[in-house]
Amino acid sequence: MLHLSRLLNAFKRTSDTQMLHSRDYWERRYASGGTSGDGSYGRLAEFKAKILNEFVQNHNIVSVIEFGCGDGNQLRLVHYPKYFGLDVSPTIVTHCITTFSQDPTKSFFLYEPNCFMDNAKVFQADLALSIDVIFHLIEEDVFTKYMLHLFAAASRYVIIYSWGEGASPVTRSWHNRPRDFESFVNTHLPEWKLVNIIRNMYPYDPKTEEGSLSSFYIYSRDDEQHAG
Repeated sequence: MLHLSRLLNAFKRTSDTQMLHSRDYWERRYASGGTSGDGSYGRLAEFKAKILNEFVQNHNIVSVIEFGCGDGNQLRLVHYPKYFGLDVSPTIVTHCITTFSQDPTKSFFLYEPNCFMDNAKVFQADLALSIDVIFHLIEEDVFTKYMLHLFAAASRYVIIYSWGEGASPVTRSWHNRPRDFESFVNTHLPEWKLVNIIRNMYPYDPKTEEGSLSSFYIYSRDDEQHAG
């Protein structure tokens, strides 16, 4: 789990008025021994794995690409025939490469939004995933590029697991920002249709500060109504 003291030491040179970029935050977090967070462990990870495994099986998904693969703990619980994991942190990409080095179905790459153009569709999969990432994208240009890259990498479906503008204020911090990704898709990616929303089995409880505000948002290019 998170090593708070090491994270505090890593961030001590960063003042409140000099915020880290989202990429820098995650690199320092992972380099200091941090994990992808509670959402990638325990009952929340098991809930997400159940939904994703069922979707992959029910829709004959052959390939999956994930923008923000994290530390790989969630990945251990899911079964993808072919998987591409991208992340902004060199530390965690190296960690995943080492962890899954003997698994021929998995590949990992460093993701730099400003140095990513895939007109040849090299990074293309049946299903593109964004799991607990979007609300961490605090920069406008990074959010925009991320969303466009995410949907461009999907040939059939996109699944976003996140929370939006209606989130509880107590969950917000300088490295979290509510994002109205639904409106973004409607405006900029109208060929993609929201076909299902799966609410969290463990909704956030402000009293205990347990659970999650995130839900699954499933998009389909051809508006298949059975995508639930």
